[in-house]
Amino acid sequence: MRSQIHELVADAAGRSPDAPAVTYRDTTVSYLRLWQQLGDFAALLGALGLRRSERVAVYLDKRIETVVALFGSSVAGCVFVPVNPLLKPAQVGYILRDCGVRLLVTSAERLELLRGELQESKSVEHVVLAGPVTAAVTAAAAGAVPAPGERYAVSPWPEPSSPLPPAPAAQAIDVDMAAILYTSGSTGSPKGVVLSHRNLIAGAASVASYLGNQPDDVILSVLPLSFDAGLSQLTTAFEVGAHVVLHNYLLPADAVRLCARHRVTGLTGVPPLWIQLAGQGWPAEATAHLRYFANTGGRMPKATLDRLRAIFPAARPYLMYGLTEAFRSTYLDPAEVDRRPDSIGKAIPNAEILVVRPDGSTCDAGEEGELVHRGALVAMGYWNDPERTAERFRPAPAADPGLCSTDVAVWSGDAVVRDEDGFLYFVGRNDEMIKTSGYRVSPTEVEEAAYETGLVGDAVALGLPDAALGQHVLLVVSPPGVGPVDTTALLAAMKKVLPAYMMPRRVEVRTQIPRSPNGKFDRAGLRAELTA
Repeated sequence: MRSQIHELVADAAGRSPDAPAVTYRDTTVSYLRLWQQLGDFAALLGALGLRRSERVAVYLDKRIETVVALFGSSVAGCVFVPVNPLLKPAQVGYILRDCGVRLLVTSAERLELLRGELQESKSVEHVVLAGPVTAAVTAAAAGAVPAPGERYAVSPWPEPSSPLPPAPAAQAIDVDMAAILYTSGSTGSPKGVVLSHRNLIAGAASVASYLGNQPDDVILSVLPLSFDAGLSQLTTAFEVGAHVVLHNYLLPADAVRLCARHRVTGLTGVPPLWIQLAGQGWPAEATAHLRYFANTGGRMPKATLDRLRAIFPAARPYLMYGLTEAFRSTYLDPAEVDRRPDSIGKAIPNAEILVVRPDGSTCDAGEEGELVHRGALVAMGYWNDPERTAERFRPAPAADPGLCSTDVAVWSGDAVVRDEDGFLYFVGRNDEMIKTSGYRVSPTEVEEAAYETGLVGDAVALGLPDAALGQHVLLVVSPPGVGPVDTTALLAAMKKVLPAYMMPRRVEVRTQIPRSPNGKFDRAGLRAELTA
């Protein structure tokens, strides 16, 4: 029985040692070689004196060393903290200080940018560099002591050992911390979501099962590994011994090229990414092997979904809903997509999803309520933040009066509706709902109407303060391709499908709509900017 997340790799190496595990650019490592590298990295952490549950931050772009550092930290009994490579030094410094990181894995180039922050991050004692390092760093690493003027020691990447160094004795059990994922809130500083080994292992098994992942699958990793859905590309592949191709996403055409080159069978993205990919030309060799495509991180516009289904006629579409605090909550069976394209589906395996009123009682079919997730995937809480943890992680409501349960559920803050057949429909985040003229308006509904016109590329609907209405609707859009946005035609088309209270008061056109480091639209940043 697996009790620690790195055992996914160990088991795959035992079953199929020569099978490809991870590819980055022109380098592919087998499962056996990956497992050996995890041992080398864990041995380095042990030599540097890291102890059980100490935090190891990984601030790198996607590469094989990134994967080794994450899962190798688990081998050493430490907690890994993936840091989005798009974050700026001040944001990285906040994370290092917030969770008391003791060792940072990064590159020489990124280290130069972080020197000021590291001087302020008192907990960081060691830095391990992936990639080329100077002779001075290599020499200083022998004693693992700080260089003059520095308060942390810098070490090079561990040399490969032969045979595999003995793995440290098991230091953790499945309910212990495995990782901390930082996620931006609608207000305030980022919060670290603490995940146990059980959370990650149960999530990998559940998602891999309904996606039908197999050892011969090739999964293209385009989402950041600091994002729960991005990390899931690794864990769900390692669960079955599949092959992951790492890609640092820049241009949509690159993803098309890699799908063709590696015969990709599985691809997961967020709506802004899918909108870009749907606008690409996809040759037959790039689509021939795709078995499924999956969406998370927000509702995919129907026009985009229709376009993707035309591009990938043999691929099964999986529409998913999740939150970092519970990894993944629901998915829509592809067989239901034609009948219920607006639904986020039903609970994933090994999870129970409830729709409840503010008092915790269960909503009737058709009644809007808050989505509450209970089960093995519910995170441990927020790092060093008992107040916010108490707000979001609370006892599960009694869905079954005869059920004896003391478990904690995550109260999502998302409004959903369940139909008579048990399928769920996302309405909006409670902190994003637009309150105008006495109505509660889902921004998703306004955005969908904009997408259906075909006159915009991206669309984000926001509620801005209004003395008379409470809030009014503002729509921020980008052009659909070449040429300007015809805002008059856009509003006229939307007026045909939306009631008056849902109509945007005005449309703001941006060349590009800003995104968060995880690739989602930066609604909070836009709202703050436009309100100011």
